[in-house]
Amino acid sequence: MRATHSKKVGTGSNKRPEKLNVHIRNSWRTNLQLIRSNGNMIGYKKSCSAWQCLSEVKMGRGSPIPPMLRRKIVAQYQKGVSQRKIAKSLKLPSSTVHNIIQSFRESGTISVRKGQDRKTILDARDLRALRRHCITYRNATVMEITTWAQEYFQKTLSVNTIHRAIHRCRLKLYRSKKKLYLNMIQKRRRFLWAKAHLKWTVAKWKTVLWSDESKFEVLFGKLGRHVIRTKENKDNPSCYQRSVLNPASLMVWGCMSACGMGSLHIWKGTINAERYIQVLEQHMLPSRRRLFQGRPCIFQHDNARPHTASITTSWLRRRRIRVLKWPACSPDLSPIENIWRIIKRKMRQRRPKTVEQLEACIIQEWDNIPIPELEQLVSSVPRRLQTVIKRRGDATQW
Repeated sequence: MRATHSKKVGTGSNKRPEKLNVHIRNSWRTNLQLIRSNGNMIGYKKSCSAWQCLSEVKMGRGSPIPPMLRRKIVAQYQKGVSQRKIAKSLKLPSSTVHNIIQSFRESGTISVRKGQDRKTILDARDLRALRRHCITYRNATVMEITTWAQEYFQKTLSVNTIHRAIHRCRLKLYRSKKKLYLNMIQKRRRFLWAKAHLKWTVAKWKTVLWSDESKFEVLFGKLGRHVIRTKENKDNPSCYQRSVLNPASLMVWGCMSACGMGSLHIWKGTINAERYIQVLEQHMLPSRRRLFQGRPCIFQHDNARPHTASITTSWLRRRRIRVLKWPACSPDLSPIENIWRIIKRKMRQRRPKTVEQLEACIIQEWDNIPIPELEQLVSSVPRRLQTVIKRRGDATQW
């Protein structure tokens, strides 16, 4: 009888390395680095092929084949090696080798096709409809848009899904800029006023003395609208936005032109026509003489009640002061409004704690406004008028 010899496992020179019982979901390059770094510990020989090492690793489902291995498959296929032998030599599934060769036949390249993710609930057509609805109803909340989308698309959609879909439409939720409400009559008057003054040159706008009032509040206790916290810390006292019930405030009157800043007056008490005329005598007339040096100028103020009172208009007529007719609800057309905005931004940075500190800070920032910035603001008036005409009298970005 022929003697049968049993082969002992793990002995001899042709012993096979034990299978690496590791499930790695990273890329093939990461697995190769791990195997090379742990090769001595496992017992691999230095001459062990990298592809043999890769074949021993359990890859995650759907992990892409590295380009070097794909080139090796295509090279053997071009030499005439069968797909079964290629799969056996590289220890890969036959279907994987077949798909790589089939892709090479169709495209002529070995590039990895982009993986197909889970299909989204809303396709491209749905996103276009969602974008049209969001642009039509810009002030709608995400909850309202979600309710509309569920009825329109007849699908089960959550608020988070709609929020992500809005981002896919290249839209984003922002805080709206605050502008005055304009009715149709006010828009019509703004439009006609802009057309009547559109032919004014920048040099003529530089002969205007702009004036206005603004209210400043002490910002003690008013922190920012946003706070850095976790979801659970919403009721933490340090995460509240605190505000004073009746904060101390100041009413300020000022005038400016492209030549420089005029006088500044701090109101105390209520404003009426008699007190407004006193301010014009004590501050507007000296500023007019100092800025224009006797040259003709035009005085501008809005349509507040003290400005349009009969005694005020009579005083201006007796003084032979030419007044620029101004449309109602049009602070975006006056450059001095931008000056107030600049000073208020400085106040938020400096944060005065008392009325005295607030008054000192306002006067200091008022005197620090440079003349080139004033010229730039006054030179923007023609562009503002063009925007008003383009928007048919509606509010502008200024």
